[in-house]
Amino acid sequence: MLQYEEYRQSLLNLKPELLNLRVALNVDAALAEADALEADTSREGFYNDRKTAQKTLQTIKQLRSKAESYSVLERDWNELSALCDMGIEEKDESLLPEVLTAFPAFTKALGAARMSTLLSGEYDNCNAIVTFHAGAGGTEAQDWAQMLYRMYDHWAQARGYDVKLVDWLDGDEAGIKSATLMISGDWAYGYLKSEHGVHRLIRVSPFDASGRRHTSFAALEVTPEITESSDIEIRPEDLRVDTYRSSGAGGQHVNKTESAIRITHIPTGLVVACQQERSQIQNRETAMSMLRSKLAEIMAREHYERIEDIKGTQMKNEWGSQIRTYTFMPYTLVKDHRTNYENGNVQAVMDGDLDGFINAYLVSAQLGA
Repeated sequence: MLQYEEYRQSLLNLKPELLNLRVALNVDAALAEADALEADTSREGFYNDRKTAQKTLQTIKQLRSKAESYSVLERDWNELSALCDMGIEEKDESLLPEVLTAFPAFTKALGAARMSTLLSGEYDNCNAIVTFHAGAGGTEAQDWAQMLYRMYDHWAQARGYDVKLVDWLDGDEAGIKSATLMISGDWAYGYLKSEHGVHRLIRVSPFDASGRRHTSFAALEVTPEITESSDIEIRPEDLRVDTYRSSGAGGQHVNKTESAIRITHIPTGLVVACQQERSQIQNRETAMSMLRSKLAEIMAREHYERIEDIKGTQMKNEWGSQIRTYTFMPYTLVKDHRTNYENGNVQAVMDGDLDGFINAYLVSAQLGA
């Protein structure tokens, strides 16, 4: 029964961390706030202001979800402890497979919950708008941009996030010149904000008949989806709106009508595009939401008070200032240059195993705050 004893001790060692998590999540305060807000929903006239009502209901849902996530962890710890105690007392080895399966699942969930306490930014619980840009280098860089697209799509799908393709521009021979994903789910932006920046690839090129090693760059732009902001006023005269036919991965509706929309915000030079909705009106609404989100996030990040203060140079990707390097040859290694976190299993990373990099960044950012 030695294994039961070992797992029982491991659970006891994790108990202080579980209790500290309750304090960090401020579970009691979250429940109290949710109760107060829920009581307010029964007030006469509460639903007259639909936007405020929806925001309040969303806040209640988030607070309840936070408390529930901790409750599930506490329940799992108790059930695992009981299994170990039962196995020890009754010398019943039939319970061991359940313990062997449940313990790593519990530790993984505990780690994820602990990381969520690091997400305290104003927009961290927003959906994320992720835009991929191929760097200089033609087909090589465009292929690399599509590899990154696949990597983040896999990461998001594995976390149960909703992934929606918003815009897509095919590469000349392979890959993509640019693409935009909307990744929706709890804390999507909080996690993905760490991925904003230039990503470098080193590999033997499949497009080079001589088998030479190439270095390619692609950039990720990550912004939160901000559905409403009273501080963001976009004047119609500051916009240039172009329509064009959809292309790329869009299904039956693409290429039939000029339903795709590209909006240029003239004062800042910001450009957003959407081609995946079914109508020009829907594409315009989505593009405007993306523009509003980008402006609000940049203003907050750079401490701007007015849109007019944002300079176009702030938007440019600085090739050579990469945040991460993915090496396929002569050895395999993915290294983040901000945290020095490394993973030698490059294929696993390309299949979406990014949590180690994201967690290392969040811990580093908190320590540096």
